[in-house]
Amino acid sequence: MSPAAAAADPHIPVLLTPLLAAVAPVSGIWLDGTFGAGGYTRGLLAAGADKVIAVDRDPSVFAMARDWAAGYSDRIDMVEGTFSQMDDYGTDLDGIVLDLGVSSMQIDQPERGFSFMRDGPLDMRMSQSGPSAADLVNDTDEADLADIIYLYGEERASRRIAKAIVAARPVTTTMQLAGIVAGCLPRPKPGQSNPATRTFQALRIAVNDEYGQLAEGLMAAERALRPGGMFAVVTFHSVEDRMVKRFFQARSGQTANANRFAPETVRTVPAFEPVTKKAIGPDEAEVNANPRARSAKLRVARRTDAPAERIDRAALGMPLRKGDR
Repeated sequence: MSPAAAAADPHIPVLLTPLLAAVAPVSGIWLDGTFGAGGYTRGLLAAGADKVIAVDRDPSVFAMARDWAAGYSDRIDMVEGTFSQMDDYGTDLDGIVLDLGVSSMQIDQPERGFSFMRDGPLDMRMSQSGPSAADLVNDTDEADLADIIYLYGEERASRRIAKAIVAARPVTTTMQLAGIVAGCLPRPKPGQSNPATRTFQALRIAVNDEYGQLAEGLMAAERALRPGGMFAVVTFHSVEDRMVKRFFQARSGQTANANRFAPETVRTVPAFEPVTKKAIGPDEAEVNANPRARSAKLRVARRTDAPAERIDRAALGMPLRKGDR
């Protein structure tokens, strides 16, 4: 898909050009585990994929895509579900793409409750089902709430924020929560992010089990890909990138060592071969055209014929709450 076509989308696919270059030649059946506005799916189809299995847990995205998707006939198979179960939707796949960023479509809809810039119900559910962020902040005990904000949002003032939230219950709207958090932190200086950024990130991750979904999704991709199949993952913050990096390291036969002077840990039969030695970031032109791309990182690996295995979540560097250990 051309940059002009991508710019017309409500959600611009980040790092699409380097992604397509890294996985080329594109052919066969691919799975887009984070369909969203369909930018990666259309890019894959234009690059030569015969078919794309488009997976998303947000049912609203398929309604929005219905008109343009009809033009691809049976080359798109839309599936409402989570990428952590992608091997239920396809096996012997030629490639898989994951974009772990939050869809701008979701952020721009106040009624979805993702944004602290617009007032709306405190929701944050990507699937629009199950417990909401309001349920989380109103029903979770103070210590566990502080743990969530610290581990998932990397917010140093997590205890102070959790205490203020509990004191203000019931908390039901995004602006109410943003105001509570702002009251716990110094006023931001020009150029600094909104004080509520880390807390909202933490709650969104917890509500949608994003780290757990990623850990399971990485292993599901290993099960779903054929030998020679390509796996491309785009991340937007350090924890996700660390998990993807460690997964590829472990699955390519070499795990990262806590002590660089210690002997390397080698996996006997590698399940992946690295395609990108280091994470690929956006160039200046892409950042100028789409500021959302600034923090994006792309990693790509190729599946071998080794049997699929599970990996311990702690080995991926996944933040673990007390109940996860």
